[in-house]
Amino acid sequence: MPFVSLSLLKRYTLCKVFGKLRPDKVKYESVISFEMTPLTSSTMLNRTIAPEFGSIDNINLIEPGHTVLPNGCQVYWFNSGDQELVRMEWIFGNLRFDAAKPLLNMAVNTMLTEGTSTLSSSQIADRIDYYGAFLQAEYGYDQSNVTLYSLTRHLGNTLPVIMDILTDSQFPENELETFVRNQQQKLQVSLQKNDVLARRAFNKAVYGHSIYGQSGEAADYQQLQRTDMLAHFKQMYQPSNCTLVIAGKVDEATLQQITGAFDNWTNTGEAADTTQPAIEPLAERFYFTEKPDALQSAIRMGLPMVNRTHPDFPALQVLNTLLGGYFGSRLMANIREDKGYTYGIGSGISSLKNAGAFFIATEVGADVCRNAVTEIEKEINLLKTQLVTEEELSLVRNYMLGSLLGSLENVFSHADKFKNIHFAGLNYDYYTRYTNVIKAVTAEDLLKLANQYWDFDSFYKVIVGKY
Repeated sequence: MPFVSLSLLKRYTLCKVFGKLRPDKVKYESVISFEMTPLTSSTMLNRTIAPEFGSIDNINLIEPGHTVLPNGCQVYWFNSGDQELVRMEWIFGNLRFDAAKPLLNMAVNTMLTEGTSTLSSSQIADRIDYYGAFLQAEYGYDQSNVTLYSLTRHLGNTLPVIMDILTDSQFPENELETFVRNQQQKLQVSLQKNDVLARRAFNKAVYGHSIYGQSGEAADYQQLQRTDMLAHFKQMYQPSNCTLVIAGKVDEATLQQITGAFDNWTNTGEAADTTQPAIEPLAERFYFTEKPDALQSAIRMGLPMVNRTHPDFPALQVLNTLLGGYFGSRLMANIREDKGYTYGIGSGISSLKNAGAFFIATEVGADVCRNAVTEIEKEINLLKTQLVTEEELSLVRNYMLGSLLGSLENVFSHADKFKNIHFAGLNYDYYTRYTNVIKAVTAEDLLKLANQYWDFDSFYKVIVGKY
């Protein structure tokens, strides 16, 4: 067999991520070469024997450094890696939900990069792009954030743009008009999709008239006013309501440069009210939107559930994975593989700051929608009446632990795991307990949990299409 030489060039990825970097200027380090030798009977895999499972004893997580700036901003940093790249996330707690102005949190965060007193939206984009950086504003139910990826050598040029955005966003009238028009058009398209309608109706039923249950309507966008957005911005986007999470190559000099860039960032004097009203699920349990011409029906069902802070949460995740949490789950085996009703079906447990929910979601052929609901009920009842076999439970344990380990691919992943527990008010003991529960939970434990938490008759059931 001929000789084959392969070279793996480190850091070439930066050329792809940051388009402004020239390949001829990148230092190619650690060139690795190896030979592919002919395969013999002694080196070939025996594909009739499944590979053995390797037990995962410990999952080591990187813990951050921490400091509090004089202005009250909480700073956490993860220093790892040899590439001169950092990700910075300025994370803000959303203000208390106002049902009369339901889109303020989302609209203000989305429009942060649309212009300041000194920079237009295009100038902000051009300046960030010129230095090969990436800027993104993301809205979440509990927190909203501004994220910047930048090479450390360009921080002196990119950080002032972030400072300008966080202290002087102006929400220009022309940009607001464009935003409203675009969002209304997107909403009009989305409302033609059965799965979107089902998700909106389910969230409204489970979370009621809260920040988690609200879904923007066309008229809500029309109510957005620049004066309201400026007042919202002033109260929410201040250092006392900010957590800065930095990950990448964060040495002492880089940390000082990042934090020093915000020395003049001051609080407005009006504390951000991030409390939320109590959640009251709706009384009605069944919601059906008929579409006579539908070829598929969207199904979403479930009920309020405990969140990550509850002791039962890890074991419930095991139970959920068995039912519909991975490709080999019971719902997939029955409704996709056996019955052929759908291309995919899954279940999950959402963990929010002030709530949680268990849900099942799928789209099935309109003519088999009622049959699919019957089969879902059947699978839930089986978990309530029959013990899971040790073979199936072992498979799920290995899948869940492997997924957790596989998700820790870089320092950014470690920072994401930290955010999951930090904003839930937990510490790293959570992950120790989580892995221990996965390893130790028994079939009897899962049977008990299924009977405690799952009552199919009490499920909120949403169907859009035919039934």
